[in-house]
Amino acid sequence: MHDDGYLSLLSHDSFVSGVPHKTFARLRREDPVHWTDGDNETKGFWSLTRHADIALANKKSHIFSSAQGIRLEDQSHEEYMARRTFQETDAPEHSGVRRTVNPNFAKPVVSKFEALIRELAEGIIDKALESEEFDAVDAIAKQLPMMMLGRILGVPDEDLDWLVEKGDALIGNTDPDFTQHVIDKVDTNAYRMMPFRSPAGVELYDYAEDLLKNRRAVAEDGILAKMMQDENGLKELDFKNFFCLLVAAGNDTTRYSIAMALNMLAHDPAMIAQLRTGKYWDTCADEFIRFAAPTMHFRRTATEDYELHGKTIRKGDKVLLWFVSGSRDEKMFDSPDDIDLGRTPNRHLAFGQGGIHVCLGMHLAKLEVRIVLEELVKRIDTFVATDAPTWTRSNFICGVKRLNVRATKAV
Repeated sequence: MHDDGYLSLLSHDSFVSGVPHKTFARLRREDPVHWTDGDNETKGFWSLTRHADIALANKKSHIFSSAQGIRLEDQSHEEYMARRTFQETDAPEHSGVRRTVNPNFAKPVVSKFEALIRELAEGIIDKALESEEFDAVDAIAKQLPMMMLGRILGVPDEDLDWLVEKGDALIGNTDPDFTQHVIDKVDTNAYRMMPFRSPAGVELYDYAEDLLKNRRAVAEDGILAKMMQDENGLKELDFKNFFCLLVAAGNDTTRYSIAMALNMLAHDPAMIAQLRTGKYWDTCADEFIRFAAPTMHFRRTATEDYELHGKTIRKGDKVLLWFVSGSRDEKMFDSPDDIDLGRTPNRHLAFGQGGIHVCLGMHLAKLEVRIVLEELVKRIDTFVATDAPTWTRSNFICGVKRLNVRATKAV
């Protein structure tokens, strides 16, 4: 708890039991442009917690810039340049790379994966249900995004477990379950030029270099093969950082969206019955993703002084856009802390909608969530949590890490 009476949003331990939604609700009511003091490692920052303010900042990317980093940590210009992806750029630079990558994730292209996703989901769920009790995150939620990651990247299936382990170490660099180099517990200065200041970044860079030098096989129809073509213009370092981005963000966020959906089903049998009616398949994925909000915030940096709700955000100040809060804003959503499977419209912010940085994998994530739930509910009679879920230790990525369930097959 800080002196201002609010739970510290700087501390990863504030999130170890799940998102502190009560703190965000108070901030939306009392202090929607909230200042958090820094510590010895991190400078202070502003937090935007209301849906309307986050949407406004997303649109004003010339004022709320991504070009000094999108994570809370402070970086020197040298570190920023070594680690940045197109996510950490503004227009027009961002737009150029995005034009190259976007076609691979367009809705019509993604829809062609439906049969494959369903085939994979069927196999994953059938295998999980061979046991009456299991960890639903490990057995189901982790498996489908991992397998689809392999198909999209074009890398061999035998590499996937290792790639996901390294991706977890990157994006989970604050959680001792994922890395021995916990960023706020040990000195990570030796890896300051690596993604997420993580030694896993070194290993993923090496893997990417092997791809570039044809020392590893890559499928010709995968996105990596396309990005390695000269006309796409990605330099070696840019390719390595893009590869790390796809491995980490392309897997974990969808896993945690599926995990949240499974968590809700395991605690509410009525929700399973609702899904079985078939009325909600067009809307339920967005609602579970709104509720999960796996990427809780992205950071921006003010390029000029800006007044908002009587506060002056100064040029150079860090500003956190708390999507996890905006997606539960009472002024935008009725009963925001409840799951409404038929919620429409559903203007959640989980994909960073409304700005140039909207999530590339949005359509794929929604398709994976929907299909895994379709295939699960038709195969189960009961699906019940046997203990409380565990959560990521992170103020950046929110996810159910473990969900032990007891399930019985449908007769």
